[in-house]
Amino acid sequence: LAEVGVEDNFFELGGHSLLATQVVSRLNRAFQIEMPVRRVFESPTVAALAEQVTSMLRIGEAPRAQAITRVPREGGLPLSFAQQRLWFLDQLEPESAAYNMPVALYLRGRLDVSLLEQSVRHIVNRHEALRTVFPSVKGRPVQVVEPPLLWQLTLVELSDIAETEREAEALRLAVEEAHRPFDLARGPLVRARLWRIHTELHLLLLTIHHIVSDGWSMGIFVEELSAIYSASFEGRPSPLAELPIQYADYSVWQREHLAGEALAAQLAYWKRQLGGRLPVIELPNDRPHLPATTFRVATESWPLDASLSEKVRRFSRERGVTFFMTLLAAFQTLLHRYTGLEDILVGTPIAGRTRLETEKLIGLFANTLVLRTDLSGAPTFDELLARVREMTLEAHAHQEVPFEMLVEELQPDRDLSRPPVFQVMLVLQNAPLPEMNLPGLEVQQLELEAAAAKFDLILFLRERAGGLQASWEYNTDRLDSETVRRMARHFQTLLENSVTHPEERISRLELMSEAERHRVLVEWNDTGSAYESAQCLHQFFERQAARTPDAVALIHQTERLTYAELNGRANQLAHRLRAEGVGAESLVGVLMRRSTEMVVALLGVLKAGGAYVPLDPAYPAERIELMLADTQAGVVLTQEDLQERVPACDARIINLDAEWPDIARHSTENPPAVADERDLAYLIYTSGSTGRPKGVAIEHRSAAMLLHWAREHFTDAQLAGVLASTSICFDLSIFEIFVPLAWGGTVILATNVLELPELEAAGEVTLINTVPSALTELLRIKGVPESVVTVNLAGEPLKNTLAQRAYAEPGIEQVLNLYGPSEDTTYSTWALIEKGSTQAPSIGRPIANTQVYLLDAEWQPVAQGLIGELYIGGEGLARGYLNRPELTAERFVP
Repeated sequence: LAEVGVEDNFFELGGHSLLATQVVSRLNRAFQIEMPVRRVFESPTVAALAEQVTSMLRIGEAPRAQAITRVPREGGLPLSFAQQRLWFLDQLEPESAAYNMPVALYLRGRLDVSLLEQSVRHIVNRHEALRTVFPSVKGRPVQVVEPPLLWQLTLVELSDIAETEREAEALRLAVEEAHRPFDLARGPLVRARLWRIHTELHLLLLTIHHIVSDGWSMGIFVEELSAIYSASFEGRPSPLAELPIQYADYSVWQREHLAGEALAAQLAYWKRQLGGRLPVIELPNDRPHLPATTFRVATESWPLDASLSEKVRRFSRERGVTFFMTLLAAFQTLLHRYTGLEDILVGTPIAGRTRLETEKLIGLFANTLVLRTDLSGAPTFDELLARVREMTLEAHAHQEVPFEMLVEELQPDRDLSRPPVFQVMLVLQNAPLPEMNLPGLEVQQLELEAAAAKFDLILFLRERAGGLQASWEYNTDRLDSETVRRMARHFQTLLENSVTHPEERISRLELMSEAERHRVLVEWNDTGSAYESAQCLHQFFERQAARTPDAVALIHQTERLTYAELNGRANQLAHRLRAEGVGAESLVGVLMRRSTEMVVALLGVLKAGGAYVPLDPAYPAERIELMLADTQAGVVLTQEDLQERVPACDARIINLDAEWPDIARHSTENPPAVADERDLAYLIYTSGSTGRPKGVAIEHRSAAMLLHWAREHFTDAQLAGVLASTSICFDLSIFEIFVPLAWGGTVILATNVLELPELEAAGEVTLINTVPSALTELLRIKGVPESVVTVNLAGEPLKNTLAQRAYAEPGIEQVLNLYGPSEDTTYSTWALIEKGSTQAPSIGRPIANTQVYLLDAEWQPVAQGLIGELYIGGEGLARGYLNRPELTAERFVP
């Protein structure tokens, strides 16, 4: 144990699998047994480990080790399970460099190029894996070891390039070379290239395919290169002992060893752990999920300071867990908070070298463990950590099963755009590449970006003197750099809070910094806009009618009414309604066809001081009856052919067609105001799809706020001709009718939006306000006139493809995505979709004097990029639900 530097407290060194496998290898060698790695993980001190080993030997619990022996090299030898998977992936994408393993080193000083070449050649010939190729024989891959090679180092002179540009050019060429694919069938599968920048500065790139190497192997390569070069430089023979076995011997042993009862027991555990339908981690993506992707990759680095690293390490010791376990628990908490999943799968690589014979071999021994954690039941971080510890120990106790065999056994759902089983990986690299010591040279390692994304996200945590270095490698088809940087910030904050407040439930651990919390809660909701004193809906129209009495206010088929005419008729009806006792807070049903009389009716009710209740003639009789019973409306306005649709009730029925001659005797002057901005303007019923329909009670002040916001964002040209095609039973109609009438535009009535091409006034429509499905059909039938400059879309999710199709129309200059429930007066948020954009449309930001929050189940604000439930506040909020105090209290929260 002293040989590998194990201190009395094993967890001082983190207890990750690289160190554990070293300990296990030496124990197994010493006692000729097969001791599972779990034994090491469960031993908090060296003394405890010694006691376990003694106990195992005493009771004969440990099985005898099956030695790895050399096998004949005749013919093709079988691939290891890991090699077989990489070969298969290469068949799928033969030109991919995703599994290239490059190491780039700056060499400063006097370099003996010939000696460097001899040293690399010595290593290539020493390790058969580096001379192995993988041809296909009768459709099946085999590994064939080539004889010792006269391997050559490629030297590239950059003397023909300006000296100031050579280093940048060398780096560019190195990246290009690192991403050059290998031919697995022909080889060679190791390349070395050296760029001479000037006499005392070289850039060395070693590139090896993963099928013959792994992270541990790259460390061996660097160690041996240092030893051989140094010995040759000093005139000494190679200090490296002969290798007792080679990787091909291990491949044969693995195939024989992983069979029978031992394999069955290991597989049984994983089938229990990963059986059934596996959850998919869908990070909040910046782009929609595509059935196939390019796997473009990028990396964001994010250092964690030494004090935090030490704090996490100290916390881990106190809790009796490894450093890795604490990091894993925090990372899975982050994924839980980002996705809402309570079943989180994360992959992690392990060394896979539980046999001493393999410790000094170059080859692919690394395995992948799937760490599945249950985060249900709102655990505290301490409780989660206990779950993570138990799960991690069990996984390591069953690490013999190659991940490739596991995938084959599990047969998970296949999706070519995703890796099987898990989508996110955590890698703790607490055994970094050893320093290369070459006589007369200063060596500096460079980090080269991967050639392709193997997963949606990989978090690499490297232990450095100054703390942990976090590198977030991500698929750019899924995520943007800002999203990943934000995730890195959240992880750092979460990790700090997890070890500071481990008694807190993971759902309550803070992700946001104070600055981000202020931005989300305050800055993004700073929508205050000072409007003139509140007005009632009809007063906006009255003021406009006074300014432009002769302008056309309303068009229906061939009929056109000016502002003066429309105002006069509405006033006559208002006076009649006053005579019927209608005043502030009076509810008046409106059961009418789409016609000029319908708009007169709406304005007349408002001018009388009442609030209108729209009743669609197409509604079933039972629904109309329910609404009238619920509202106890004192008056119902209707038309001749619809009067029979009004159910028996106590309301006064006014047939506008029959009674208009009498109504027309009333004054055309504006009646004195009896309602104010706090009184009801209208009552819109929800669809009832989730139960009994609810009457949403909207006051004048809320509707007035919408009108003021529209004035700020829509020009006179845009409002010149607004198509009003939405039923007045839906709140989109508030925009279509009252916004243009408030600001001097023209309302152009239609029964539905698809009538637009046939309308007499189609060429005068400048703004369409509709739902995406209706626009889709309108575009299909080529029904959008060139006069249309603005399209407002709401009520359904909007796809970017539809927005861009709309922009292809000759007149359209703006496509807006709007969102809002009836409970918040038509619109709560808005977004202008950019022409040519490839982004999925969002619902945007809150409109004026509106606040929007995303909260979790405990009413805590979620950080940017996380999933939450939408909460809306501000001046647009309805009074509540009519006659539903309990439901109002439930939905209209403090």
